[in-house]
Amino acid sequence: MSRRRRAEKREFAKDPRFNSTLIGQLISIVMERGKRSLACSIVYGALEKACEELTKGDPVELLLIVLENARPKVEVKSRRVGGATYQVPVEVPYIRQQSLVFRWLVEASKSRKGKAMREALGQEIIDAYNNTGNVVKKKAEMYRMAQANRAFAHFVW
Repeated sequence: MSRRRRAEKREFAKDPRFNSTLIGQLISIVMERGKRSLACSIVYGALEKACEELTKGDPVELLLIVLENARPKVEVKSRRVGGATYQVPVEVPYIRQQSLVFRWLVEASKSRKGKAMREALGQEIIDAYNNTGNVVKKKAEMYRMAQANRAFAHFVW
């Protein structure tokens, strides 16, 4: 990690269909080896599938609800104090919450074997909308870890 200066935050590109930075960020996370058009078709197909099944009109609103349901508020970070390493609970910044949820969605979709990525991502979005599935489970697991280690919260700096 560079000690010279803080890394500057870059804006995500807006997606071409909905003109939304949220969907643009999801497309960037799904994308592998620079194949943006393939990532766009996967994300748009997944959002269409989820909107049809949930009878929602706007995919951006659907994605906002999914983010709200699966967004982690606290996480644990390792801190080394006096030769011992402690798992210290810290609040998660808003931008990191968003990127964690998108990363978890893509990981959970990839772990669903035997399905196309479009279908798997659509199903994960539906599960997160209904407060079920791997993404919400991961959020709950992270919260449990933070609760178990809240005795070390005074090590935050």
